[in-house]
Amino acid sequence: MPRQLRLPLNQSAPLTRATFLVGPSNVQAAAIVDAWPRWPGGSLALIGPAGVGKSHLAVAWARAAGALVVDITDLDLAAIAAHQGPVLAEDADRGAPDEAMFHLMNLAARQDRGLLFTARTAPAAWPAALADLRSRLNATPVALIDEPDDEILQGVLENFFRERNIRPGPDLYPYLLQRINRSIPDAREIVRRLDEAGDDAAKPVSRVLARRILEDQNQILDLFGE
Repeated sequence: MPRQLRLPLNQSAPLTRATFLVGPSNVQAAAIVDAWPRWPGGSLALIGPAGVGKSHLAVAWARAAGALVVDITDLDLAAIAAHQGPVLAEDADRGAPDEAMFHLMNLAARQDRGLLFTARTAPAAWPAALADLRSRLNATPVALIDEPDDEILQGVLENFFRERNIRPGPDLYPYLLQRINRSIPDAREIVRRLDEAGDDAAKPVSRVLARRILEDQNQILDLFGE
């Protein structure tokens, strides 16, 4: 077969609400985030396992809302107060000084503001020795994103192939959906490996090529007992 000609674009889609794919695994979470500024108490925790699109949705919200993005481990409360707008704090389950976190949540409760956390666990599980903070965290509403369902996972695979100007056969998608880890970073990685393997072997991206890559990967995992 002739080699598939591809242009070296490799440009990722911007992290906007329009490029955030919605399906059964995240539709409720997306609706809750979109409900800002009507979050009870002014705060919301967007939670879920790694690689499900929490950062994409959060960054899209931050851009649309004009939110200040802060480092949860190094909060500048003066800058946050001066911002006079909403705030995004990612990976909030890494922990922050109790007093700083408590003041951050107080600021978020003010009218027309808001505070969006992202984390892998719910706020009730985050460390907090301060009783008032513990109460605030326990009461923080949660929006959960589950592992990507087939609809979302196929959509992100299609986007990643499109970014690389690759048009695989339709039989590749159901094959990959049954065999790759269900995370967006893993979907991006398998597309990258297929692209590079196709170039190296001068072959089109296909189910045959995917089977070879996944078999090689499984052999490596077996070798190291993983």
